[in-house]
Amino acid sequence: MRIIKSGNVYQLTFMPRSFPVNVYIIEEKDSLTLIDSGLPYSYKGIIKAAKEIGKPIERILLTHAHDDHIGALKKLKEVIPGIKLYISERENRLLHGDVSLDAGEANLPIRGGVPKTLIVPADILLKDGDQIGSLLAMAAPGHTPGLMAFLDTRDNALIVGDALQVRGGVAVAGDIRILFPFPGLATWNKQLSIESARKLLSYKPSLLACGHGRMIKEPEYAIKKAILNAKKKLDKRKDG
Repeated sequence: MRIIKSGNVYQLTFMPRSFPVNVYIIEEKDSLTLIDSGLPYSYKGIIKAAKEIGKPIERILLTHAHDDHIGALKKLKEVIPGIKLYISERENRLLHGDVSLDAGEANLPIRGGVPKTLIVPADILLKDGDQIGSLLAMAAPGHTPGLMAFLDTRDNALIVGDALQVRGGVAVAGDIRILFPFPGLATWNKQLSIESARKLLSYKPSLLACGHGRMIKEPEYAIKKAILNAKKKLDKRKDG
């Protein structure tokens, strides 16, 4: 496991050289917030990191319900009494193994690994604009229908799950990077991903923290370029 700290954000990376999977610990005044839970064995590194920081993890926020973001949920719930699990109201359906679509959603298959049955029930269902400590919850659908990103309102650090990726090159979800194609291949709605990336960019993030790849400081130019690339490819595909 690799740990990198930037401001109030700790990036914990599992398998950093082969298939980097990131979770994030956000430091609050008296507690810690965990964003995503990584792989099943990740709980050991998460608990160790929290002990080194010296504050309790009080809540887990999920960006989305893909396997590599929810793997350690069950164990963390067992070993941290009272910890609360937060997920968006829409994404909670995927956490229950329900891949059906809502009326009005694009008729596209939901991709990527989601649980077949409920592993751990959520305690709190989030809506766009909810505030959790220092974090602002922002709906950012596209990779999955209910993906949520989180903005630290103290310094505009932005944690996006797989709404964007950095590993293999900065890209909007659905824009496949040959060197690391997995987030792109697991994306539900490419057009919606672009719209969500524009929304996230409008908050002028100071830091970009994704599910795969290193954190990027002052990422506005990189995000703008990624949006243009994704739109160009999608428009070309439509014209073809």
